[in-house]
Amino acid sequence: MARPVFASILRGGDRRSIGEANRTVTLIIRKPERFQELLECLWHDDPVVRMRAADAAEKISAQRPELLYPFKAELLGLAAETSQQELRWHLALIIPRLPLTETERERGCALLREFLNDRISIKKGSIEKGSIKNGSIVKTCALQGLAELARGDPELKAEVAEIMEQASRNGTAAMRARARKLLPRLQD
Repeated sequence: MARPVFASILRGGDRRSIGEANRTVTLIIRKPERFQELLECLWHDDPVVRMRAADAAEKISAQRPELLYPFKAELLGLAAETSQQELRWHLALIIPRLPLTETERERGCALLREFLNDRISIKKGSIEKGSIKNGSIVKTCALQGLAELARGDPELKAEVAEIMEQASRNGTAAMRARARKLLPRLQD
């Protein structure tokens, strides 16, 4: 369990708000030795804390990807086990920032392909509020993650280009737009 500091900063409200995630980013950028404390919040009991911790970790890793490196196994494990959509979409962007072996890259690609199959959450016969949008975000981020993983791998590039072609025709509006943006990069 994370020290109460980050959990208490990230707690409160609901999953439609990032709360104090940006404040947390600033704190960690100033004191990167506390990054592990933030990552521990990805396993917190409160889904709001988990979501905001994932948001902060993803933003931090965009600036300082090396902070993720010691936690590669844990992050890949979390991506495989979580069903929380907000974690999945942030992890889809984090995975390509990890220093992956060939086997780990294959595992990461398999996870992101699985994310492309995210289903809309159904609760007592009706669609949960926000689930259509969230499922689309997971899928759109998975497309982005696959494109990043395909860099420098001609075989994977070809496979991901085909996925992008399909998404540009059959995906949600967000998926179609992202796939059209990413496809030219894969065809270089």
